[in-house]
Amino acid sequence: MQPRNMSMSGVVDLAAVKAAQEAKAKAEQARAQAAREGGAGAISPADLVIDVDEAGFERGVLQRSAEVPVVIDFWAEWCEPCKQLSPVLERLAVEYNGRFLLAKVDVDANQMLMQQFGIQGIPAVFAVVAGQALPLFQGAAGEAQIRQTLDQLVQVGEQRFGLTGLTVDPEAEPGGAAAAPERPAGPHDGLLEAAVQALDSGDLAGAVQAYKNVLNEDPGNEEAKLGLAQAELLQRVQGVDPQQVRRDAADKPADVQAQIAAADLDLVGGHVEDAFGRLIETVQRTVGDDRDTVRMRLLELFEVVGPDDPRVIAARRALARALF
Repeated sequence: MQPRNMSMSGVVDLAAVKAAQEAKAKAEQARAQAAREGGAGAISPADLVIDVDEAGFERGVLQRSAEVPVVIDFWAEWCEPCKQLSPVLERLAVEYNGRFLLAKVDVDANQMLMQQFGIQGIPAVFAVVAGQALPLFQGAAGEAQIRQTLDQLVQVGEQRFGLTGLTVDPEAEPGGAAAAPERPAGPHDGLLEAAVQALDSGDLAGAVQAYKNVLNEDPGNEEAKLGLAQAELLQRVQGVDPQQVRRDAADKPADVQAQIAAADLDLVGGHVEDAFGRLIETVQRTVGDDRDTVRMRLLELFEVVGPDDPRVIAARRALARALF
């Protein structure tokens, strides 16, 4: 029941990287298993909004987040702003037609969940994607802002985790479900699964090679590109002494390799802007091969975070200014 990885999308840490890979590879398996248990397949629009308590959080939110992004609306009967926000979220859940599931949590009856998510006031809206909790917004928000946030959430779910949402049948009875056909295995699913298993066992070299095997056959495979960038990052920081790396970076600002090593640690620790800023500053004070080395590492880190992340977009602009 404990929420995991309370961080905004794009923040990178060891657990989040593994969770992303596992979720993307296993999302279809989770949907198939849920279908066999009567929990997946075509559902009624009424089933897109559910009430969740502490006892049902594991199944209703964490497990379902392997199939679809789950938006959590923390509310209370006495909360006037909640009475304005909740109907908007409920209407949008139906309008988005299965691209996200809305879970409503009454904080008066579920104080432990409120504490676990660190909520100081309501209304508060979070999402859980592939088991990872993401804060969305707190307080009343306009519908345009809500739509923009939901669009970004759905995009992250699809591109990062392979969550294609739920199938909604307007004729389906509330609470009912039909068995969903399983997706035929893709030509590289076995190799991608091998990479995930290698990550599970701590075999980073094996994961790197598995992703390279996919890219040798399919150079445009986005999942393999992302996985390779992440696995190589984890491989680079494995076994390093973080304190020594940071001392070297502080003592040798002109040392390209020292700055690159520190940027890797920054990113793994979730300090995305620090990692990007460090390398952009290094680009500005280097020339020739050194500059190109730093630029290439920065592009690799962009792959780890994802091209649509706003921090990557901003850093690309800053890099262009530094180069030209």
